[in-house]
Amino acid sequence: MECAVPHCQQREPTVLGRKLARFRPWVQTGFLAVWLAPLGRWLHGIPGCVFHCYSCPLSSFACPVGVAANYAALLPAAFEVPYLLIGVLLAVGALGGALVCGWACPFGFLQDLLGKIVPRKISLPGWLGYTRYVVLVGLVLLLPMVLGFKGIPFEKQVVSICRLCPAGALEAGVPYSVQSVLAGHGWVMSWFKTGILVSFLAAALVIHRPWCRIFCPLGGFLALCNRFSLFHLRFNPKECVECNLCRSRCSMGVKVDQAVNVPGCIRCLECTTCGAIEPCFARPQKSTAREQSV
Repeated sequence: MECAVPHCQQREPTVLGRKLARFRPWVQTGFLAVWLAPLGRWLHGIPGCVFHCYSCPLSSFACPVGVAANYAALLPAAFEVPYLLIGVLLAVGALGGALVCGWACPFGFLQDLLGKIVPRKISLPGWLGYTRYVVLVGLVLLLPMVLGFKGIPFEKQVVSICRLCPAGALEAGVPYSVQSVLAGHGWVMSWFKTGILVSFLAAALVIHRPWCRIFCPLGGFLALCNRFSLFHLRFNPKECVECNLCRSRCSMGVKVDQAVNVPGCIRCLECTTCGAIEPCFARPQKSTAREQSV
C-alpha cells in the first residue's frame, strides 16, 4: 500500500514484524486443534477464552458466551454465579486483552482465511464496534435473565444468542445436518440459522472479520482490557517517520499511530512491521499526549 502521507519517509517492514506475520497463521492453526478437538470430555465443562460452539462434536472446552447466557437464565431461580468463567475471562483480559482474538480464536481464523480470497475490503465506521456491547448486554445477559424470571429455561428460549450464533451453525449445525442428510433424514438445522451462517461467510469475503468487529460479545469484553493488560503495544513517537505502514497493515482500521491499545484492536501485531510500534509485556505506561488527543 502506498503512503497516504505526503513527503513522508518510506520504511521497510521490520524483521520482527515479518516474522510475526508469518508465524501467526501457524499459531492460529495450533489453537484450532486445541479448541476443536476431543481432548477429553472432562474439559467440556471448563469455559474457554475464545468464541466457539461447545455443541460442536469435536469441541473440548465450553463456549464462554453460551456459559454466560445459561447462567444469566439461571440467575433468577438459582442465583448461581459463574465464578470460573469470570475468573478465566478476567485473567485472560488482564494478561493479554484481545490478544486471543487475533491469535487463538477459531472463528476469527476462519474469517481471516475467507478475507484472503477477496483482497479489496469494504471499510466500516469505528462506532459499529459498540454494537458488540449491545449484543453482550442484551442477548447474552438481559434477555436470558428476563425470560428466566418468566420460568423459561435457556434451552427452551426461542430467541437466544446460541440460536442466532454463526459459530454454532458452522461447528454444530452443519456437522449434525450433514450427518442427518447422509442418514436420509434431511437437513436438521433451521433455514433461518443456515441463512445467518451463509450471510456471515459471504460478508467475511468483503469485510474483514465482520463478526468480530460488529457482533462478538466476547471480543468486546476482552477489548475493554486492552488499555491495562500486561501484554500491550507501545508507540515510540521518536521512531515514527509517518510512513503510514502501521495503518496500511491494520485490517481493523485502527489508527495505531494515534492511539494504541484501543478496543478496536485485536492485537494481530501486523502494525509492528513498522519500527515505531512494538509489543511489550509489562505494566502499561501512561498514554502519551498524542494518544490522549484522539
